[in-house]
Amino acid sequence: MKLIIGLGNPELRYENTRHNLGFMAIDFYAKNHSLTFKNKFNGLYSEQIINNEKVIFLKPQTYMNLSGECVYKYVKYFNIKLEDILVIYDDVDFEVGNFKIKSSGSSGGHNGIQNIIDNLKTNNINRVRIGISKNNIPLIDYVLQKFSNVEINKINSILPTIENVIDDFCQYDINYLMTKYNGFNNEK
Repeated sequence: MKLIIGLGNPELRYENTRHNLGFMAIDFYAKNHSLTFKNKFNGLYSEQIINNEKVIFLKPQTYMNLSGECVYKYVKYFNIKLEDILVIYDDVDFEVGNFKIKSSGSSGGHNGIQNIIDNLKTNNINRVRIGISKNNIPLIDYVLQKFSNVEINKINSILPTIENVIDDFCQYDINYLMTKYNGFNNEK
């Protein structure tokens, strides 16, 4: 069983903001595969079979900084192994339209992934870090801003690739994904 987590904030006012990029990736996948979501443990989830593997898609509704509380409940309830978890979230260390897959590491200052690391008591968490670029305004204000039209076009152009990453994660190990996808660069 796999657990695919998109990080974000639950209210409508946060829709299409930089910090909701994980939700956007899950929503893109859900739309293309007609997934419907139910509420459990303060998270919206959907179950799907991909490549003969049961997959749970999760959007924690605990707000970004407490994402790990929801994730921990799903991991325990469904008895999911740590190597079967993939977290998708925004990252200021990459330009908009770029992403990187990692199998472990620090939070890099991202409170959502830090809370997951704290709750699962490991930093060995597979992740897809999607770029939102940097800016000179305070980070808390920047991540809650909506994308510009140019940025949203770049995001929309990589979401099909993120969809492929999700499908491949359900069949291959993280090393295969890093080899196949890292180095992808959106120059549009």
